[in-house]
Amino acid sequence: MSRATVPPYVRLANEIAAQFAHRAPTEAATAIANHMRITWDPRMKQALIAHVEAGAEDLDPAAALAAQQLQAAAK
Repeated sequence: MSRATVPPYVRLANEIAAQFAHRAPTEAATAIANHMRITWDPRMKQALIAHVEAGAEDLDPAAALAAQQLQAAAK
């Protein structure tokens, strides 16, 4: 995907992940997932989870791991 076609939830997830880049990946993912759990609309979370299931293109690895944590918590 080009920068112009990155979905808003991917852009936002990457911006959140950048704020936790100083942490270890699993610790960052947990913090990102907690933030998303509290502040994101359920539709945004579902869209991000679907994006990860489709290959996580253009998504920060810690944000992808956070989406996996959100998905696991929803089950």
